Amino acid sequence: MGVSVLTFGCRLNTAESEVIRREAEAAGIGEAIVVNTCAVTGEAVRQARQAIRRARRENPGARIVVTGCAAQIEPATFAGMDEVDLVLGNAEKLSGASWRKVAGPDFGLAGAEKVLVDDIMSVRETAAHLIDGLDGRTRAFVQVQNGCDHRCTFCIIPFGRGPSRSVPMGAVVEEVRRIALAGTAEVVLTGVDLTAYGSDLPGTPRLGDLVARILKLVPELPRLRISSIDSVEADPALLRAIADEERLMPHLHLSLQAGDDMILKRMKRRHLTADAVRFCEEARRLRPDMVFGADLIAGFPTETEAMFANTLAHVDDCGLTFLHVFPFSARPGVPAARMPQVPGDVARERARLLRERGAARLAAHLAGEVGHRRQVLVETDGVGRTEHFAPTLIPGGRAGEILAARITGHGGGRLIAEALLAEAA
Repeated sequence: MGVSVLTFGCRLNTAESEVIRREAEAAGIGEAIVVNTCAVTGEAVRQARQAIRRARRENPGARIVVTGCAAQIEPATFAGMDEVDLVLGNAEKLSGASWRKVAGPDFGLAGAEKVLVDDIMSVRETAAHLIDGLDGRTRAFVQVQNGCDHRCTFCIIPFGRGPSRSVPMGAVVEEVRRIALAGTAEVVLTGVDLTAYGSDLPGTPRLGDLVARILKLVPELPRLRISSIDSVEADPALLRAIADEERLMPHLHLSLQAGDDMILKRMKRRHLTADAVRFCEEARRLRPDMVFGADLIAGFPTETEAMFANTLAHVDDCGLTFLHVFPFSARPGVPAARMPQVPGDVARERARLLRERGAARLAAHLAGEVGHRRQVLVETDGVGRTEHFAPTLIPGGRAGEILAARITGHGGGRLIAEALLAEAA
């Protein structure tokens, strides 16, 4: 079996799971299951605990190590589970020294240290972790930033990730070049607060500067994609890249969270609804085929029906296509947990309505793609994604290829395409 990593949560966790697997295997840990947890909602923590119990039932002889944001924030919770052999913090999970300790002769023995979790708020650097590529060498997630200095009232993640810190541009460029030369077709830049990139580096470069540097110095890279951003912090260089760089994919995922100004203020967000609409309009002016996804929270404390209606309308006002919807989950220790709560069944119903609106928007987008020619990155044989991140069935496509294709239809939330083989990218 070797080392198996169960990943919950964000793309940053996905990237870090590759580092975990590499370091654990290099340390000779043997048969082990690593659960890389998420803490963004109480449901995410519940799912992780459920997965741990299932992993123990199905693999009685394996070592079980729990790490990630939930483990960082609630180490005692996981250490108290009989199924768990070790709890590693978010900094420790990326350290070869930690995994060598796990592989040592005292691992799992009575009296051995079960919790290796240090103070994440004392971490001041983020190393560029070498990742050979994910998804069958078609896409790699490169961590360029970690942590967050903001304190949104609903969010526990800063206490799991620590302060904002960035990887120097030179190290990022070298990592991306290595990945591109190895044959990976697409790189996704990831971080906890990606648009905070560079604020801690000499000269304070911005995310747009990093994007421009990568595209200039790594011409071998076919596609560059950006994960979730805070649109109010988008810098002028990023907007120029949106307008001028064809290799920067026309798909942005926005951290919006709500579409009502009072709720945004109570969330302690840094934008108002007009700011989000203005950004979407400007990005589409610069890149007419730009497609947006967004995170939205339903049933935030004090949210009335009228406030929720504003969020529902915001989906159309911003022209969103891919929605990631959470019913509000009160995490212990965050200010929103002390605010007047919306009943759980109401929050869940509002989340359902948001997802329904999102499904309608996605269906309209897919229908509008029929007849267009797109470049499809094949992720697994016969299945890939367009430059706009739309999942696509493309018979005959082999993993790792970028194929010129004509969109012939859609169904089941996916496009259907036929490859124009003579025009393969």
